[in-house]
Amino acid sequence: MPVYKNEEKKTWFCSFYYTDWQGNRKKKKKEGFKTQREAKAFERNFLEKLEGDCNMTFRNMAEIYMEDCTHKLKPTTLNIKKLLLDTKILPDLGDMPINSITPNTLREFNNNLVKDNDYSNLYIKKINGQISCIFDFAMKFYNLKSNPCKLYEGIKGKPKADIQFWTLKEYKKFIDVVDDISYKIAYEILFWTGIRSGELLALTIGDINLKAKEISITKNYAKLNNQELILTPKTKKSKRVVQIPDFLANEIKEYIDQLYDKHKTTRLILVSRPSLRVRLVNYAKKAKVKAIRLHDFRHSHASLLIELGFQPLVVADRLGHENIKTTLEVYSHLYPNKQITVCEKLEELKF
Repeated sequence: MPVYKNEEKKTWFCSFYYTDWQGNRKKKKKEGFKTQREAKAFERNFLEKLEGDCNMTFRNMAEIYMEDCTHKLKPTTLNIKKLLLDTKILPDLGDMPINSITPNTLREFNNNLVKDNDYSNLYIKKINGQISCIFDFAMKFYNLKSNPCKLYEGIKGKPKADIQFWTLKEYKKFIDVVDDISYKIAYEILFWTGIRSGELLALTIGDINLKAKEISITKNYAKLNNQELILTPKTKKSKRVVQIPDFLANEIKEYIDQLYDKHKTTRLILVSRPSLRVRLVNYAKKAKVKAIRLHDFRHSHASLLIELGFQPLVVADRLGHENIKTTLEVYSHLYPNKQITVCEKLEELKF
């Protein structure tokens, strides 16, 4: 595995031959390494990934997996995966041969992960889920015999915090102090429809059917590396039509009427997500109600629907959940008091 030094630039480079996936013999040259060791490591990792041997490091398998994901996933999802890998997974597992990682390795990894961090169960599950995806990929394409994550369920972090939401009374106190029309209409849509903040920011005037009193959710807004992205909805069920009450339709009409430049493709809400958060906190303080997150408007809408007596299936359809299981997992704690109503109805049938 020879490497060479560029005396003029005082850097190292590697040059070697390999056989590609079509059986063609090719030459690879990579320059600009500061040390001989870095040049050798590049050649070793390149050939290791090419050979597809499960003796390769977890880091190299993760790189192959991420390259494969590049053509399948949204850039925002890729960014989340990369962040988890770079900051939480690879520092501990990256240099280990992937076929040497056992359930006991994962036990020690998780113990070390939570020792000095106050991570929630959900976050721990997300990290372990990412590790499991890479092992599944290795089993499918590189003949890895088993996925150790299937034998190790992971360690629990702190319990998931109860969801936060506003009651109708709290929301009315909040919205009464919102004095900017752009922010007011944004908060009104979030509370009375339960759509996601990304769905809100992706809305265009053409998505609003005031005659039918409905909003079409067909896209999602995201910002990555200072670049604004209009993406497909989060899931298949997220693409939906949300009916709105008359008063909200009238408010949206008044808001659109005062816009200077309005076309079907004009985005309805032009304020940023960070400014929506900052204003929310300030308005909540002024209204003397607890501050919640933007996503908690969605929880507030769901809790309102449940309080009004709507069944989980209706809530799931309106929120665009992929299946009713998600709705029940997130909002099950809001349903227990409904058992009293059930018993009262059964009692009425007896007499």
